[in-house]
Amino acid sequence: MPISFTKKPGLVIYFTAGDPDLATTCEMAIAAIDNGADVIELGVPFSDPLADGPVIQRASERAVARGTRLSDVLGICKEIRAARPNAGLILFSYLNPVLQVGLAEFAKAAKAAGADGVLLTDMIVEEADEYLRVMNEHKLAPVFLAAPTSPDARLKAIAENSQGFVYAISRVGITGTQTELASDAEALVRRLKQFTKLPIALGFGISTPEHVRAVAEFADAAVVGSAIVGLIEKTAAADAPAAVGRFVAELGGSVAAQDPTLSQRTRKDGPPIAGTPPCDGEAVARMGHPEGHSA
Repeated sequence: MPISFTKKPGLVIYFTAGDPDLATTCEMAIAAIDNGADVIELGVPFSDPLADGPVIQRASERAVARGTRLSDVLGICKEIRAARPNAGLILFSYLNPVLQVGLAEFAKAAKAAGADGVLLTDMIVEEADEYLRVMNEHKLAPVFLAAPTSPDARLKAIAENSQGFVYAISRVGITGTQTELASDAEALVRRLKQFTKLPIALGFGISTPEHVRAVAEFADAAVVGSAIVGLIEKTAAADAPAAVGRFVAELGGSVAAQDPTLSQRTRKDGPPIAGTPPCDGEAVARMGHPEGHSA
């Protein structure tokens, strides 16, 4: 289904798939959706995540060490789609794992797994012709990153070629939490809004309910990644889904933050589809291709 944000600000929540394990990733994603997340970004672990800060780098290392592959991430995606059919699902990856499978094969598998879109961190819009063609053929939304250092001509190209939403980077550098929003974040969002009616989601460094409220003043959604991954790192796997659910509820100011059981009684997404498998990380057979969890 098309990506949409039903409230302002919307919440985009990032997970490194396979950290701490596949089944827990699925359960955490469902907990996030039940507590207010509009879109889930499923990160494909990669051995050389240059755009990421130390928190997500460590998560990627742990997932790679466990043998997590692209096909496993697609399996999780399919489980989440079956359990929560109305949630937005984005596959978040570096280009290398996708190229090892092949763009067309990847897109076919991503669509079959129920993904709504794809964000490739190192895919630049100037070199994206084939990528955009394949995404369009498979009705997947390409999401591009927009940096505050980009000139207007580049922002225009990013805005015109993005679908679903545009991911605005609040600052130059790697991912990670910060104490306050960068001063040029609002200016970047305003520049992008000259060129598109798509929602603008602001990410990199957003980690508190105060940040999310600040983002609501000028952007359409907040992307929270490192704060979620850091919480998972210091939480036992058995407790991680509940901890993530509480944190997401707090980020969005939900009453579920005060009553963690509320989401089980009043899910916004309705009941799972009949026959939905449990979050076991094994729902989809591997694609049978060599896959890139190495550089």
